[in-house]
This record gives sequence, structure tokens and C-alpha cells, in this order.
Amino acid sequence: MNQRSVLAQPSTIVVLLLLAVFTGTVVVMAGNGDISTSFLKVLGMTLCLCLAAVAMDLVWGYTGILSLGHFAFFGIGGYCIGMWIMYARTEAIVVAAQASAALPPTPEEIKSAIGTQIFGVVGGSEIPLIWAGAHSLIIQLALVVLVPGVLALVFGWLAFRSRVTGVYLSILTQAMTLALALYLFQNDSGLRGNNGLSGLQNIPGFSDTPQSVISIWFFVASAVALGVGYLVCAWVVSGKFGSVIRGIRDDESRVRFLGYQVTHFKLFVFVLTAIICAIAGALYYPQAGIINPAEIAPIASIYLAVWVAIGGRGRLYGAILGAATVSLLSTWFTGGRVPDIDLGFTKILWVDWWQVLLGVSFVLVTLFAPKGLAGLFDYLRLPTAVRPYKGEPKEVK
Repeated sequence: MNQRSVLAQPSTIVVLLLLAVFTGTVVVMAGNGDISTSFLKVLGMTLCLCLAAVAMDLVWGYTGILSLGHFAFFGIGGYCIGMWIMYARTEAIVVAAQASAALPPTPEEIKSAIGTQIFGVVGGSEIPLIWAGAHSLIIQLALVVLVPGVLALVFGWLAFRSRVTGVYLSILTQAMTLALALYLFQNDSGLRGNNGLSGLQNIPGFSDTPQSVISIWFFVASAVALGVGYLVCAWVVSGKFGSVIRGIRDDESRVRFLGYQVTHFKLFVFVLTAIICAIAGALYYPQAGIINPAEIAPIASIYLAVWVAIGGRGRLYGAILGAATVSLLSTWFTGGRVPDIDLGFTKILWVDWWQVLLGVSFVLVTLFAPKGLAGLFDYLRLPTAVRPYKGEPKEVK
């Protein structure tokens, strides 16, 4: 199915129009000072989470691959862009500090000072090899795509070729995420261990630009990325390719018996969604300001699956609904805006009880509303009477 037919789908048109209206309204309100910079960042990060949820819906809701490791790709994208931000910002600070020296510093002295500034917190001063391209924005942007893409390609090829499916595949993806998180927690990982990368909201070259303006830029970039990512995923699920991956989800053995290369289809979707998650992470963490290994823990990928389930698995706009709803409610409940409830024998602190509420919501949706929030739109459709075909009328003699 071509791109024109994708744009002809009513749900795609509605989502893109609503996204455009929402983006324009928020930008105008932010420009007038009606929205705070902190809340604008929350909205921008929510759009990034929606993009990751759309990717998760494509790999799980449409292809049937319950990956509990896709948030690892999200974090990898954040680390790749965060390395450039930290290096370039530290380099500018070091050069400015040594500008007044009697003798101009050598490149080796500048590099050593940068290493000390970045890795002094973990007792190091040498710049690790994985930071070799951190001085170049172009290289790091390429790594945002290449690193998760190659990792997903290798992992997916080994798993799908071995025909690992179901809960076993979910366990493998979760193990991959856990192994990556444990590695990043080590101080000698080259990524500052538990300290992570911080100060990512300070974009190099824009030190004189206020955060209110930078936040608008990232918000718009996040909205554009969500729109483009939604279009790409809508194109993938359309036409023959979409029918094949749905068939893989429903009965993989039958699709393989029909002669389709199931491994290739699953591998394409797995790699594509990994790259989409990485792009979302590269936009998310400069707005969050910090990334550490805890962001890549397996629980984060489980949350991603919960968002898709609550929104409505198998519907791309359902993934957006679920991610946006849970993200904004989480910010509301954990931000101290909801008054605590004193029951006498105990006190409900929403900061602590929010995850319990989220878990209960997931169970209720699974039992009583398997179509999620997106299923509510089914009740808004007008019923259409269809007259059954009864064949050609017989000639009356």
C-alpha cells in the first residue's frame, strides 16, 4: 500500500491533525508565558514517550513480539546524544578557562582537562574509547541510529532464527536489558556509572539562549518526530506487509507454511522499532536533563508494555493514548498536586501508591477492557446496516 492510501486512513488523518493543533496551541501559549518551562518539558517528554509506545505497539500489538527490552534502545539513544552534549559543553568550559593562560594549551592538555572534568567523579581522567566520536554531533547522531540498530539486528537474528517465541523471547529481551543496565552501573563502563550523564539541558553553542526557548524547540522537534514516526508505522501496518505481520502475530506457523520468510519480517520490525525508540530517547533526555542506568532497568520496558495495553494494543493511536495518559497522570500524582488521603488506620501517599494504582488499572483493563482506551471509540461509531447477499433473484415463471 502506498503513502497516499496511508494518508487516506481516517485514524491517521485525525491523529496528525490533532497533533498539529496541539503543537500549535502549546507553542503559542508557551510564547505568551501561559505555560511554564518545566511543564513544557513534561509535554515534550510525553510526546517522546508516545513515540516509543507507538514503536512498542508495532512490535507487540501488530507483530506479536512482546519485547521487554525496547526501553534499552530508548536509553541508548539518550546516551549517544548525551555524550556529545557533555563533551562539547565541557570542552567549551575548559577552553574558556584556559584562554587567559600565559601559554596557549596544547590539544593534549585540553583533552586531558576534559577527561578530568567528565570522569573525575568516578576517579578517572582518561577519555574512554567509546567517546572517540563524542566531539562530533554528526557522528553521535549517526550512532543514535546505528548502535541500537546493530544491537537489535544481532539479537533479533539470533533469537528469530532459533525460533524463540512467546514468553521465552520476552525473558531473553528482559535479560538483555538487565545485562546492559548492570554494565552501565559499573564505574569503568566509560559512561560514569551510577552518576550517568547530567546537565543535558545545556545545549552546546546556545549558552545565551534561555531554557524557555530551547524547550519550545525540543517540544516542536518531539512533535515532528512523533508525527513522522506514526506515519512510518502506519505505512508498515498497511497493505500486504501489514497483513503478513498480523498473520505472524495470530499464527506464525501457518504464515511460515505459506512460504513467507517469517524471520525477515520479524527482524525488520524489531530493528525499525529499536531505531524509533532510540530517536525518541535522543529527544527525551536533553529535556529531562539527566540519564543514568536506572532509566534502562527492565521495569522501564515493562511500563512501556503497560502503556500500550492500557491504550489499546493493535491500534497505533491507542499507544499514544496510553502513554500520554499514564505519563501525565504519573506527573500529577507524583508531583504532590494530589492531596493525600487519611483513612485513620493508614494514610495513602500518592507518591508511593501511584504504582499500585497503575498496576490495578493494568489488571482491570486486561480483564474488562482488553481493547484499552482506544476501544472507547468503538462505541462512538454509528452502526451500519448491511443487507446480506442472497444471490441473483430467480425468474418467476
